[in-house]
This record gives sequence, structure tokens and C-alpha cells, in this order.
Amino acid sequence: MKGTVYKSTGSWYSVKAEDGTFYECRIKGKFRLKGIKSTNPVSVGDLVTFDVEDQGDEVRGVITDIEERKNYIIRKSVNLSKQTHIIAANLDEVFLLITLNNPPTSTSFIDRFLVTSEAYGIPAILLFNKIDSYNEEELDEVKYLAAMYREIGYKCLGISAVSGKNVDKVKELMKGKTSMFSGHSGVGKSTLVNAIEPNLDLKTKQISEQHLQGKHTTTFAEMFDLEFGAQIIDTPGIKGFGIVDMEKEEIGGYFPEFFKLKNECKFNNCLHIDEPHCAVKKALDRNEVAWSRYRSYVQMVNGEQENYRVDIYGEK
Repeated sequence: MKGTVYKSTGSWYSVKAEDGTFYECRIKGKFRLKGIKSTNPVSVGDLVTFDVEDQGDEVRGVITDIEERKNYIIRKSVNLSKQTHIIAANLDEVFLLITLNNPPTSTSFIDRFLVTSEAYGIPAILLFNKIDSYNEEELDEVKYLAAMYREIGYKCLGISAVSGKNVDKVKELMKGKTSMFSGHSGVGKSTLVNAIEPNLDLKTKQISEQHLQGKHTTTFAEMFDLEFGAQIIDTPGIKGFGIVDMEKEEIGGYFPEFFKLKNECKFNNCLHIDEPHCAVKKALDRNEVAWSRYRSYVQMVNGEQENYRVDIYGEK
């Protein structure tokens, strides 16, 4: 039988067969030997082949094959293990939820997420959530950030999952597609899913005031069918986003504003750091490239950890 993985708990997978029936499946051990350098050989969104086993009281399945993925979002853990983890596969688009505070989202985190989505060919949309809770100065910061990313070419929306502001626009973008919501714990992913499809009633929790961090309410990635003809994958909150399997020479190609300037650099292998006659650095000096973006780029090229400081304006 063939089906789509809707939920992964690490050892068991909930698979929706072509006839709409759900089966709890496990995998054959050999998948772990196929050279997939990931903590999860099967991820939500995977198209799989499975055999059904009748175990008396219940019918369960064994996944025997995974179809080739059209794309996936992968991250490297920022802890000492440095293990890689495929968050979801076969996506039409990804939404990154961003909050200025409560909890803070740094431009470094945003840029690492965008570089990964560029590398795997998945359109990314930035959702600036909780805009109903910001004062005038904070709204100006959101407008600044949104303008910066729009100029690069990313779609940006200011939303409120609580008040419902622009939730209809998010739904419109999702119709007929498989989408993923991602972001730090506490940015409002589950609240937004509930606003889009109230019948799902996903669990949500308050922000921890002491650390301004969200509490993990989504433990495993899970896909849901929505009534307006879409699928959404809700994911656990991510603290940090380590990029995976990128040579430093290719990272600049995943910054669209750098890629446009590449042919104007004197050297075709220019890393935009120490080389003379670099078009990116000239654009930086003219404030045509955002300093926060350049700083994120240099961090990635140098293999540095993510900068957790909220760096809105990207001063030199």
C-alpha cells in the first residue's frame, strides 16, 4: 500500500493510505543503514510504501520504501551532538513565524531559515505575529524588517493569530498546498493553526515570563488536512537553526541580493569578505545591502553559531 506520513513520534509513524485510512507503522531497520545522516530516516510529508500486518486486536503497518523527496527542510542541532534532523518533506511553501519579543526572533535565525529554504527550493513567507501587542516603536521595527525582506523578494505579512488580523490572507496563500509553520517556541504556531481551523483545537501555552521563551506544546511534527483544501504541518518550536551540508563558497548563492551582484565582483569565486573589488561590499557601503544580512552571511561562512541577540537595524 502507498500513503503519506502524517505524524512521526520517533519510532512509530502515522500513515494515511490512499483510501484515507490511517495506519500506525514502524520502519524496517535497514532504513537506518541507507546512508541517511539524520536522526529521523522517515519524516512527516514523506510518501511511503508499507505492508499491513494483522496483529489480532489491531492492524499495523511496516514501511518498506520511501519515495524520492521533491524537497525537505533540514536543520542541524545547535547542541553538542550536531545531529541533523529533517523537519518535514515534500512542501509547497514554508511560513516562518516571527515575534519581536515574547519571545525574540533574531535576524540571524531568520536568515539561516531562509538560506535553508532557498537551498532546498521551497518558497518561504515571513509572518510577523502578535502585531496587536506592539507599541508604536515596535510596530516601526516590524515595518523596517518587513520592508527589508520584501525588497529582497520575500513575501511578508503582519498578522495576529489572537485577533485574527490577516489570518484570511494566510489561508488564501495556503489553498491547495502543503505548508509548514515554523519558528521559536511561543511565537504562536499552534494558535495560528487554531485560528485557521478552529476544529483542530491544538494545545497552546503561555510564554515563560522569566525567560521570554515559549514552552514546547508541539512535541512532534504533525500534518493536518484543512477544510478549505490544504494541508498544514505544525512543528515543534526550534531554539536554533544550524545550516547543513553547505560549502562556504555556495552560501552566498542562497542570499538572493548577493547572488544578483555576484557577476559584478572582480573574482568569480569571491566570498564577499576579504577580496578586493567586491560588488557586495560596495553595495553594503552604499546601504543597498542590509548589515544584518551581511553579518548573518559572515557567521555562516565562518561556521559560527547563531547570534541570539535581536539585531533589528544591523548597525556596523
